[in-house]
Parts: sequence; C-alpha cells; structure tokens
Amino acid sequence: MSDNILSVIPADPYWQPTADAAEAAMVVLRRLAPQLEGFVQTEYRITWHAKTAVVDCGANLERITCSNCRRDIDTEWWADLLEERFETGFADLAVAVPCCEADVSLDDLDYDWPCGFASFELEVWNPNRGQLTDDELAETSAVLGCEVRQVWAHI
Repeated sequence: MSDNILSVIPADPYWQPTADAAEAAMVVLRRLAPQLEGFVQTEYRITWHAKTAVVDCGANLERITCSNCRRDIDTEWWADLLEERFETGFADLAVAVPCCEADVSLDDLDYDWPCGFASFELEVWNPNRGQLTDDELAETSAVLGCEVRQVWAHI
C-alpha cells in the first residue's frame, strides 16, 4: 500500500521551534486534517531531526529547475549530491549548479512538486484532504512561530 504524507516544515531549514509551539502547531494540523471515519488511518508525527534532512515529495517529483537560469537540472545529479551531503547533515546547502554554474542553495531550487530541507518537521500521514490553503499555512506559521512550507510526498 502506498502512503501520502503532508509535511509542514519551517522555511528556514535550520530553525527549530519550542516543544510547546510544535505541539500547538500539531493541534492545528489535527483540526485541519482530522481522521475521517471510513478512510485510511491518519497518523500525526512531530520530528526534530538530529541533522538537517531532505524532505522530498517521493514519487511526486516531476522535475527540478535551476532558480537562476530556469533550465532543468538532472535528477540523477541531484540524487548523487544528496547522497554525498547526507553524512554532513546538509550543513551547507550551497552548490554550483551544472546548468549555469551559479551558486545557489539546494533549498531554493524549483522543485515540481515542492521539496525542502528541514531540522524540524510536522507530518500528517494519509491526511484525507488536499493541500493546505494559504490561510491554513498562515495559521500554522503563526502558531509555530516561523514561516512554513508544505511538501506532499507519495511513497
């Protein structure tokens, strides 16, 4: 069986909230994506990563585009780079992209579907709903204490 995962992550890959703020934000997500009777079991997880982690969209990833020149970036190059930097916990997200050799952040590449990097993550497994609206993201941001982004993974 496959799963869909809604991850809500800080826009700053290195930021982590207080435990109280994390719990309050999860209360918001539980209200926005409640367990629905007769649907797939929804699970809720709060994770503080020991090192910055990739939060990718799994099978949803269609393409990666350079944030500088807008050309496509080979996903194999990206995957190799992630494997190379995994051991350091993505302490440095700066990279010279192969398309135009510009120095950019891995977090700023244009991912279709969105991906990100995070030291903290709120997850809703099988949320039985679509993407969070701008207002719902703003509400989650306000409670958590930082700007947030959403990543939808299909695994």
